[in-house]
Amino acid sequence: MSRARTPSPFPTANVVRLPQRLVAPRTRPARPPRSERAGAVGAQIKALRAVTGTSGGELARCAGVSRSMLSRVERGLASPSVETLERIATAMGVSISRFFTQRAERVDFLHVPAGHGIPVDSLAAATGGRYELLGHLLSGDLSVAPSLVQIDASDETPAALTHQGLKFIYVLSGKARYRYGPRHVSLGAGDALLFDASAAHGVVRVDEAPMNYLCAVFSLRT
Repeated sequence: MSRARTPSPFPTANVVRLPQRLVAPRTRPARPPRSERAGAVGAQIKALRAVTGTSGGELARCAGVSRSMLSRVERGLASPSVETLERIATAMGVSISRFFTQRAERVDFLHVPAGHGIPVDSLAAATGGRYELLGHLLSGDLSVAPSLVQIDASDETPAALTHQGLKFIYVLSGKARYRYGPRHVSLGAGDALLFDASAAHGVVRVDEAPMNYLCAVFSLRT
């Protein structure tokens, strides 16, 4: 014989819905730049650092500033002192005036005399040659950075560079075997390449040294 069920002393529970403000995840709104000038200076530093392939931590160490301070400067949240800007400019191998160039001047005209480009040690180490930045311009969200690259036979290092944007290459002299993803092509004077730089690419063998070529990277600022 089954036992009779006794009613529960507790009432049936009702679902209680909490206010949306209590259950919705809290997101901190993005802080606006301190000023238009601070934002412009920070954007210049960040864009130039990205073009040269320098990490934020590396630049902070070379400039002798904290990583958090550099991040705030690049986002326009801090107005750095002249001394701090000088340290950052020296670490990047540019003049401090580079951070204050007016947009119209950058877009309309940029002259780099022969031999006055900026050596990019990080890319030189990756390509096994000499990598010289010839300029850097911003137009809206578009960033353009042309460079001159020279690789000798003794500098050969199988390269596998990957980065955002589109890359254009025009060979000035020499011959080399160039890799793009799984493909390999022979390049000589007058040859050109245009490709998505997100795939692994680079010189894998120099057949006639020195190999000199111009390259330009077109990317969107993030």
